[in-house]
Amino acid sequence: MKIAALTVYPLKSARGIALEEAMCGPSGLVGDRTALLTDPGGQFITQRDLPALARLSVHRNDNGLVLEMEGRKPVFAEPFPAERLDVAVWRDTVNAATASKDVDETLSEWLDRPVRLAFFDDSARRVASRDWVETDTPVSFADGFQLLVTTTGSLAALNADLRAHGAETVGMERFRPNIVLDCAEAWAEDGWTGIEISGIRFDFVKPCARCIMTTQDQATGSRDGANPLPAMGRIRMSADRRVPGPLFGWNTVPRGEGLLRVGDAVKVSGTRDERWPLKRRG
Repeated sequence: MKIAALTVYPLKSARGIALEEAMCGPSGLVGDRTALLTDPGGQFITQRDLPALARLSVHRNDNGLVLEMEGRKPVFAEPFPAERLDVAVWRDTVNAATASKDVDETLSEWLDRPVRLAFFDDSARRVASRDWVETDTPVSFADGFQLLVTTTGSLAALNADLRAHGAETVGMERFRPNIVLDCAEAWAEDGWTGIEISGIRFDFVKPCARCIMTTQDQATGSRDGANPLPAMGRIRMSADRRVPGPLFGWNTVPRGEGLLRVGDAVKVSGTRDERWPLKRRG
């Protein structure tokens, strides 16, 4: 088993950046989800309620981000640590740095609604959900945990079900993982407590419940094409109330730091006595 793909998403819910190598630390892959958009009051915004974010490309540089949208002139955005905003991300509140008013106005025009851009800078603090881990672990603007890991075998199984029901298949980009593993066995990850890559242990803490974002084309934001939710409902519906809904991928906590590369060998570091319970078909 090996790493098949590495991806970071510098701006939460915007387009990802595929990498051949990435540094990983306690907060996950360096540069992942270090910025996000909010409404004027600081409530975070994702593709769930603003599908047009899928059309927003992001490039990193040493000082900030270059944001692009088709037909628009790129804009450079950098954090202003002295200007701060309390940002609500699910149940957490993060004191984040803001961008300039000019950047906010430009993005608001592009997206046709008032938005603010916030940065998770060196002064920002947040920890992953303690419902699933025993100690505080740092996390940026990800939904709840540092990394999302998926496997090629599980995507193949999901697409096989879609084809069997006459539906269009989907690519891995629909699930926005950080690490994709080249693993032929479908749903093997349900039986792992963790993996090890380049001397770093990654604990598999909970499966990832999926939402309407998986139905959106990750280049256009359109919800008119392929839809993996029916297949996940047939074969991947959680039977555990703690994580309700259809499941794909695992939320993962890194326990170390180092460089990861596409092609790196992956070893299973532990297995579960029982796999995550799923509802039976029919």
